[in-house]
Amino acid sequence: MLKTVKARRSVAKPHVKKDDTVIILSGEDAGKKGRVLEVRPEKGQVFVEGVNYVKRHQRPTKKIGKGGIIQKEGAIFLSRVGLLCGACNKVTRAKIVDQQGELARVCKLCNEPLGRK
Repeated sequence: MLKTVKARRSVAKPHVKKDDTVIILSGEDAGKKGRVLEVRPEKGQVFVEGVNYVKRHQRPTKKIGKGGIIQKEGAIFLSRVGLLCGACNKVTRAKIVDQQGELARVCKLCNEPLGRK
């Protein structure tokens, strides 16, 4: 019988969401900015546009067309990215506040909204 093992780096509630702007804090791509394409909290990973490119061999399909070696974004651990505020242009953390009866994420430094909840 197989036991289900919880992922070692799983995150209950990630600090970034899809379409957030983030900055890479450490590693080969440190200092680069990008938009979040996908978040995988069960693995503690995030995919950022234009960062950590990997090459994959792709078989030709009707959807993709011609196959070959394609280049796409690879996963980065959540701890290596920081949320970037659009207003103050600094790495920040988000806090959730009640605005006119609905919850919104705002920057902890300048209290500007960070997008969707």
